[in-house]
Parts: sequence; C-alpha cells; structure tokens
Amino acid sequence: MRIERADASHKNQEAVIRLIDEASSWLRTKNTDQWARPWPSEKKRNRRIHRGLRKKQTWIVWDGMTPAATVTIAEKPIRKVWPAVMRDRSTSAVYVHRLVTARKYAGCKLGEQLIDWAGQRGRDRIGAQWIRIDVWTSNTALHEYYMRQGFVRCGQCPDPDYPSGALFQKSVDQIGDVRIPQWPDPVAAFTLEIIETSDRIGAPVSA
Repeated sequence: MRIERADASHKNQEAVIRLIDEASSWLRTKNTDQWARPWPSEKKRNRRIHRGLRKKQTWIVWDGMTPAATVTIAEKPIRKVWPAVMRDRSTSAVYVHRLVTARKYAGCKLGEQLIDWAGQRGRDRIGAQWIRIDVWTSNTALHEYYMRQGFVRCGQCPDPDYPSGALFQKSVDQIGDVRIPQWPDPVAAFTLEIIETSDRIGAPVSA
C-alpha cells in the first residue's frame, strides 16, 4: 500500500466520495442512521471534502489503483463542534475527520493504524497531547469501537442538531506500533497483512 497526501483533483475527490458511499451502504445494514444521507446535504458534504483536499489535510491510502482508506487531519478544532473548555490553548490536539476504511481492508487494522499515525504526526509537528474525534451521536457500536482503541468520552457538541456530536479523545502516550511512514513526501509505501474477517465496525467517523 502507499499513503499519499491528496491534492484537490477530481480523481481524489471521487475516491473519497466512493469510500464514503461504500461505508454508508454498509452502515444501512447496521442499527444506525449514520450517513443515511449526506449531511446536511450532498452539496455541502462535497464542499467539506473539497476544502480538506484544498487545505492539504486529506490523505488517501492506495492499494495499487484502489483507494483503501482516507483520513483528514486538522490541527485546529471546529469551534462549533468542540466546547470552549476543550479548546484551551494549553492543551494541543489533532482532530481526525472522515476516517473511512474500505470494507475489503477491515481485517488489517488500517483504521487503527491511521488513528495512531495521525496522533504521532500531530505530536511531532505541534506537540499534540491528544487525538480527538467527533463520532456519530447515535452510533453506539462505533463509540465502543473507539473505546477499544483507547479513546475516552470527553464531552458533547454544544449544537444538539449536529449529528456527529459524541466527542472522544485518546492520549498520544497510548499510540502503538505505527507501520505507516511518518513523513511521506508526499507518498510513502508500507505493508499490512490483510486477514480475512467476518463483518466488523469500520472507521467512518464524522459527518
């Protein structure tokens, strides 16, 4: 596989959208309304995706020509999502958005690798102490997934209408063995073993 910082091309935008659409189809088979439709609209969702690409915050993992996963990493919180007490300047964090793993790759812990890679990158770049994620409020199975990865619940989005309002964080001290190269420039190769698995929670994170 290779991880690549994604530029704002049509190819990359479509790759991210395909990953999200596949995840939303899979989520419809679960007991959750996450991503039942683009939030708050398809146009605005696609605008968020494009903004992440344009700001060079989005990464795509490729297996040959196949997009295997994507993650968008920000060094500042979305102010309307994270309460003021969580935005204390004395506490630094990286914020993970649109973490999606294609179902084919659910058995190789690619999502877990990307979480810890984001935290390690944030620690090296800005001295981040935390990896933070806003998770779909009603998807309790996904909450449990993140808690198994070492996250703890740390609050709720102040806006009750925001659907991804369950806030979680994980200390960078809990980062495990990261196999993804830390400083791709802008591309780096790595290897993960794909293990055949039955259905399991993947890694769609936020709206």
